[in-house]
Amino acid sequence: FQQFQLCLYTTINHNMSNLAGADSYKEQMKNNQRKIKATQIRSQINDKLTESGEREKLKELLRSRLIESGWRDQLKTKCKDIIQNKGLEKITVQQLVEEITPYARSTVPENIKSELLSHLREFIQQQLE
Repeated sequence: FQQFQLCLYTTINHNMSNLAGADSYKEQMKNNQRKIKATQIRSQINDKLTESGEREKLKELLRSRLIESGWRDQLKTKCKDIIQNKGLEKITVQQLVEEITPYARSTVPENIKSELLSHLREFIQQQLE
């Protein structure tokens, strides 16, 4: 009888694990479908931005705002510091880009990010109308 109980217990646990695994698999599939949909939407937005010329306008707006804010000069100074610390002969352009990119992204002023996001929202809203 004890062997039967042990066998039954093992079977139940195994089946419960399979059910939990199935639920987990379903959740993973849902998450993957959401990611695919988000990627497709981003792609469509990028296509519309490019086709309409809005991408270039936004890039120019970003460039001018970053220059006005002093961000570009700050970034140049940071690059010079990195090159001086590592030595010109000991750092490649790729290494410099890899080191400076996180810093560059983290120092973009919030008001500039907000302005660009606002322009993007307006563009998307116009496309939906």
